[in-house]
Amino acid sequence: HRQCWEVRKKTLGEDHPETLRSLDNMAVALFRQGNYVQAEALHRQCWEVQKKTLGEDHPETLRSLDNMAVALFRQGNYVQA
Repeated sequence: HRQCWEVRKKTLGEDHPETLRSLDNMAVALFRQGNYVQAEALHRQCWEVQKKTLGEDHPETLRSLDNMAVALFRQGNYVQA
């Protein structure tokens, strides 16, 4: 996932939806490995860019927000989640 994200970032740009999808996929992979802190950071990064580029109510933006909340929950950060 990281290699795909790096290539898309260089060829499409950091704000491109496909680049963000790769970033989100990388975060999901980290989450599945139990790396909740790293997953949360990548979901947050993706969410911040998506808010600006796609809008706060876009389904992809909301999906990243939800994924970030789940990662926070798994870390025991119930209030932030």
